Amino acid sequence: MILQKEREILRELAQQQLEAACGEKNRKRVELWKRHNDCRGERPLIHLEIDTFENELLPKRMRCETPLARELEFALYKNFLNFTVLDDDWVVPDYFPIAWRTYFQPFGHPVTATFASNADSVSVGHRFNYLIEDLEEDWEKLKPSRYGVDREATQAYFDAAQDAFGDLLPARMVMHCLTAVPTQDVVHLMGMETMCFSMYDYPELFHKLMDRLADDYLAYFDFLRREGLLLPTTGFEGLGQGSRCFTSELPSETVNGPGDVWGFMDSQETVSISPDMYGEFIFPYYRKITEKFGLLSYGCCEPVDKVWDYVGAFKNLRKVSCSPWCDEAFMAERLRGKRIIFHRKPSPNFLGVDKQLDEQAFREHIRNTLTAAKGCTLEITQRDVYTIHNDEEKAKRYVAIIREEIENHWEP
Repeated sequence: MILQKEREILRELAQQQLEAACGEKNRKRVELWKRHNDCRGERPLIHLEIDTFENELLPKRMRCETPLARELEFALYKNFLNFTVLDDDWVVPDYFPIAWRTYFQPFGHPVTATFASNADSVSVGHRFNYLIEDLEEDWEKLKPSRYGVDREATQAYFDAAQDAFGDLLPARMVMHCLTAVPTQDVVHLMGMETMCFSMYDYPELFHKLMDRLADDYLAYFDFLRREGLLLPTTGFEGLGQGSRCFTSELPSETVNGPGDVWGFMDSQETVSISPDMYGEFIFPYYRKITEKFGLLSYGCCEPVDKVWDYVGAFKNLRKVSCSPWCDEAFMAERLRGKRIIFHRKPSPNFLGVDKQLDEQAFREHIRNTLTAAKGCTLEITQRDVYTIHNDEEKAKRYVAIIREEIENHWEP
């Protein structure tokens, strides 16, 4: 039940989103995104991802009281807050996007964790509860993967949004990029240490594990196709890693399979193995999945330069993460002049550690990227900032500095 006063709040926010979406600034930035993802852009695009510090932005703005109304209010703010407050290049849709509530449970095992909290009951860490201690001895614990969709819950949420403000801002079903993260799934099952030792102790069994998991992801994607849950990824849909799906190179109306949409993969969990081991135990199964996508975005925090001989072989690679632990010069040399986007993730320390922003040091950090990435299609996404010390002005200034450095030092 949504209270009448909450309906008024939601309608007010829906109107704010619509006005932002229909403004000239937003329309121009949408066109920038379209050209950018097709590697025809004229400047780097900027996004400051707020997910990890949204508790410092959203709660003080929220006024709804009941759970459903607060969920809708939260989602509305997330749709336009970057645009109206931080002024990065995050763009605003003229509709209320709702994704199907689908799930994929590798080997039928729900991921559970034990959490630790501080004196203020704030979570400060967690440990996953592992199913596998020894891959050979525990092999029979690996059941068929489970996947599905909660249509009832999705429809109820859709109906609530449509009823509250759909005449102003229509609800629309969307699908974000297809995501597959097999090594994360494996770590959730057994931990990183057991994963690494299993490659050494039981190489054939580990290959079998990865092959099963790759096949299960493909079966899940086929389930989405059969159920009519595959939707176009050519616009405002999320691409993972703080990016958008805009492209003219994939179907925008009818989707017939994974080959018509964006996919995303990463393998952060394999930073402790050699490139050769990545090539032997990980790459074949990642390639098995990635070759089914239309376009691919790859990587998160792992230094992709170490395994570039393999990652660079993904035929449909369009966007690759260059994290703070990545060799920028190496990656720029490999990407220069190619239709693969240099997706830079600056160090989060400048914004997230000190209360005062060291502008000079941050300018030098960004300038190094702009210099290294000359001749590349560059995108800058700031992620993994867990606090801005409740200083919105610092976050806005952070974005403004990146804009200034691009204006003064970017050479396509």
